Amino acid sequence: MQVQGRLRRVLRAPPPRILLYRAISSPPPGGDGGGGGGVAVKQVTRGNMAEALEKLRGRVREAAFVGVDLEMSGVTSAPWRDTFELDRADVRYLKLRDSAERFAALQLGVCPFRWDPAKSAFVAHPHNFYIFPRKELPSDCSSHEFLCQTTSIDFLAKYQFDFNTCFREGVSYLSRAQEEEALQKFNMLYHGQTATSSTNSEEDRDIPLKSASDILFTERMKMNFKEWRDVIVSKPMVDNHLSGNIKCCAGQFQTVFFKMRPAIMLNGFSSHQLKLIQQVLRKNFRDLVFVCTFGEDDTSEKKVVYSDTDEDRILLMKDVQEDLLKNREERVKSAIGIRHVIDLLSSERKLIVGHSCFLDIAQVYSKFVGPLPSSIKEFALSFHKIFPHIADTRHLMSVNQAVQKLMKHKSKSLSSAFSLLCPAPYSSAEKPSSHSPVTIEVEGDETTSSCFISGAKHEAGYDAYMTGCIFAQLCAYLDIKFEQFSPLDNLATNTKLQKHINFLSPSWNSGTVIDLSTGMERPEPGYMRRYPAAVYDNIIVIWGFPSKVRPKEIKDCICKVFGSGSVTTVFSIDSTAALVQFKKQESVNDFLDLKAVLERADSAISILHPLSTILEGGQTQAAKYDTYRDICSSSESKSLFADQAEAVCATSKNQLKENVDDNLISGVLDGVALASVTEGDGIISGSNNQDVADVTCHDILDALHDGKALLGRRM
Repeated sequence: MQVQGRLRRVLRAPPPRILLYRAISSPPPGGDGGGGGGVAVKQVTRGNMAEALEKLRGRVREAAFVGVDLEMSGVTSAPWRDTFELDRADVRYLKLRDSAERFAALQLGVCPFRWDPAKSAFVAHPHNFYIFPRKELPSDCSSHEFLCQTTSIDFLAKYQFDFNTCFREGVSYLSRAQEEEALQKFNMLYHGQTATSSTNSEEDRDIPLKSASDILFTERMKMNFKEWRDVIVSKPMVDNHLSGNIKCCAGQFQTVFFKMRPAIMLNGFSSHQLKLIQQVLRKNFRDLVFVCTFGEDDTSEKKVVYSDTDEDRILLMKDVQEDLLKNREERVKSAIGIRHVIDLLSSERKLIVGHSCFLDIAQVYSKFVGPLPSSIKEFALSFHKIFPHIADTRHLMSVNQAVQKLMKHKSKSLSSAFSLLCPAPYSSAEKPSSHSPVTIEVEGDETTSSCFISGAKHEAGYDAYMTGCIFAQLCAYLDIKFEQFSPLDNLATNTKLQKHINFLSPSWNSGTVIDLSTGMERPEPGYMRRYPAAVYDNIIVIWGFPSKVRPKEIKDCICKVFGSGSVTTVFSIDSTAALVQFKKQESVNDFLDLKAVLERADSAISILHPLSTILEGGQTQAAKYDTYRDICSSSESKSLFADQAEAVCATSKNQLKENVDDNLISGVLDGVALASVTEGDGIISGSNNQDVADVTCHDILDALHDGKALLGRRM
């Protein structure tokens, strides 16, 4: 009975080589949209990379689109390097570039989606590639350092990220730039060694034999080599082969054949002894050649090969050098690692789908292509050449009114969008009449393979699957009929989708989308700004003010001087810095000039003036927006913006005062030397001399303007 029961269970089981999980691209019942239960995700490490890559080639070739996701070791190296709504496009890119260069990619999720007309469903194949940037080539001098952001690592640990598998079994990689550099080094080394071998002479550097041990060693080697060569020479040649068997064991010698020539394996010698052996051969044996090759396990093998003619010796060395170059090229190819997946996606020119993926594509470029370009436009155009079709599901959610209504007041995170757009299965009675969800099937290769596990939220492979599911549903909202879709059709050229392809949001709060095909940005439809639109000529950056000062206090003290409506926005960068946007552009120079005047005034005006709130302590610095950009572009990495600014602007106290003329400042200070300021209304009144006329803060600014005009006339 037990045997019959097991037999019935086997007969009811799915076919052993295929595993289908059928869903309406849905989470498990009762899940939050990201649990991953019931979805088989193939786990790929360096142990099964070759096999997984081979199968993935066919999956990608058949796919209509490919979902992609990355998990990284961090996002921002300091709080002030986060992207802000007041960041200009070039500043925002500098921050994203810093993140992509400093942090590591730990997982790459790739999920091809193939349309099956017979099932009227998409078939998905989620893959989760573990990545770790280890040193694979001896010539690779890079340190492979990367930062870890504690909040990101804690976040991954919360969702059971397998750090042991990542660090021990993660697949390494070379970028295209690193591969090209490695091959150039090997080619230069090959040609250099070829030239050296062809010009080999008695003038090669000799090692002086100073010790008795070196003298005895060289004499013993000379005798052993002569004995071995005499045995070789005594054997007649038949069809370029030595006749008979050669059995010679002299000292540490072991006779083998190398490229159809008799040879000696040099085992157990130190590097110094090997140099002495080369010297013995060079001086005493014209028909014996020292050769270094690499075995299958990449270990070097030293040999002495018998070559009876000059022509044969030249041919031998050429063969050795070519084999060495081939071996090195194969090592470079094997070191490419996970980049083979990126090259596959690029070569197939498939539609790549990500969710809020601008940082992801910057990571892909930095790790697998080369150093990131200096400007966002150059980056966009360069990436577009490699991946001509990119879709961002976050952007697609903003172009359809029905989706906007569904997502209103909802988070646009991946898991939230998945739970809203990809609902759990429902009965026909509950089925909405307005929208028919696209069916998704997840297909694995082997039911018993340990490399398949149930996907989990914030695992790159499962997130790539969720991204693709969201994209399929968004296509349905765009009225794309997959029932009319042929597997041979290019989804990226679909007329209803094409106008939304290659538009990505640089960040969640940029309020713009960038067209990768042109490198130009435009406003994002439906974006609600938290702050007034930035006018960058009207913005200054202030840092180094007392930590107790808050943005509201900064605005209040500036408005006491320049008027109640003079400041439109004060945005806190961190506890040590803020961006201040003035209503009028001329207020920028007025503020910087007034700050310079007050800092040089050794009187009550500098103490009682409204701006003393932010100038207290004498460490406050201010500059125009371009200085903020320069600070963000620096490779320095300080946790506080004020420290970063001081490191970048080492002579900031001399450089950032906008070159206010000393004579001009002296003239202004002479008129207000005995003045003081009342905090309430910013009025300067005589304190010790009643005959001194009342002077307002605007009088100081007028004096500055008059002084500038006078200075201009003098010049």
